[in-house]
Amino acid sequence: MSALDWQKSSFSGEAANCLHIAAADDGTVKLHESDDPDTIVTTTPEKLRAFILGVKAGEFDHFAEVRGEE
Repeated sequence: MSALDWQKSSFSGEAANCLHIAAADDGTVKLHESDDPDTIVTTTPEKLRAFILGVKAGEFDHFAEVRGEE
């Protein structure tokens, strides 16, 4: 496997806790957090797209604390 070209969102700026993403030669997508770069999650582009669409649709909002509704 060649070296991965890790990228982070330009919205992250210089923040310490960023999610990095890379496309691997085998067609998979790799993800890791900047504070734990040795833990790498591997997925497919299709599964990542489905997850992102689910986040945008609010499917996972129940996992997050809703401020003001305690």
